[in-house]
Amino acid sequence: MEVSVVVCTHTMERYDVFADCLESVLAQTYEPLEVIVVVDGNEAVYERAREEFGGREGLSIHRNEETRGVSYSRTRGAELASGEVVAFIDDDAVAEPDWIAELARVYDEGTVAVGGRVVPDWVEGKPDFFPAEFYWLVGCDERGMGEHMEELRNTYGSNISFRREAFLAVGGYDGNTGRKGDRHIQAHEAPVCIRLREATGRGVIYNTHARVNHTLFPYRGDFRWLVARSFWQGYSKRIMDLLLPQAAGDKGDYLRQLLGRFVPMRVRDLLEEPTVPKLKQLVAILVFTAAVGFGYLYGLLRASDSLVGED
Repeated sequence: MEVSVVVCTHTMERYDVFADCLESVLAQTYEPLEVIVVVDGNEAVYERAREEFGGREGLSIHRNEETRGVSYSRTRGAELASGEVVAFIDDDAVAEPDWIAELARVYDEGTVAVGGRVVPDWVEGKPDFFPAEFYWLVGCDERGMGEHMEELRNTYGSNISFRREAFLAVGGYDGNTGRKGDRHIQAHEAPVCIRLREATGRGVIYNTHARVNHTLFPYRGDFRWLVARSFWQGYSKRIMDLLLPQAAGDKGDYLRQLLGRFVPMRVRDLLEEPTVPKLKQLVAILVFTAAVGFGYLYGLLRASDSLVGED
């Protein structure tokens, strides 16, 4: 079974980590493997990538004529691909050598989508206030995300794969979501995975042995940035409700686990063994949750306008 890996990139500022990502994909143990790079409009990045990687076997490099966004770029990459399975990884992540082998082996069991574990790789160390329950804010697997080989609604964009025909049959990624230049409406993987479940009756199998390491630069550990990120995550959840009203109930499941299970556990742990980092993390959970809520409320007023003309 041939697997095609799509890597999308956009900015020269991330070129070095993109190059590390691409090297990790080219070093995969799995065969047959096709690698497709889609540069989103940036000619300088495209030319440099062609100069440094253009001669590598099994690799093709393409460029959008203008900036179209990561969702468009990923779907275009899947359209260009020839593999039965198409896998996606962010350009600031580095894959373990057996990443594709681990994803591919699950397809022998007849599933339509497989995701893996996204592990945070902090460039300057993890902030002591940052709770594992909110790793999803930085695109990594959060505490309580799921068990090994459990079927989930979706995994994250740095580590997800689909049967290509099924992915394209449901329209691929939604152009209203994902990074587009400086604009980033989140909830990126959920819409396509929800449509895929509706079409096939199957979710995404979570294989924790398929691992990528997500590079987290210092700004992702800034408390104010994370609060703002939480707000826009809430806003993005409202966008997703407009795109896919049937997904609205999933937020309640997360909140019930967070507030009904993890917060009480953290309170008990803090009372039994008080430390400053434990207190900071508990406070951060409450602040981030509130910011998500405010973002969702803001979206109730404004989100419908953002869907107009955003193809």
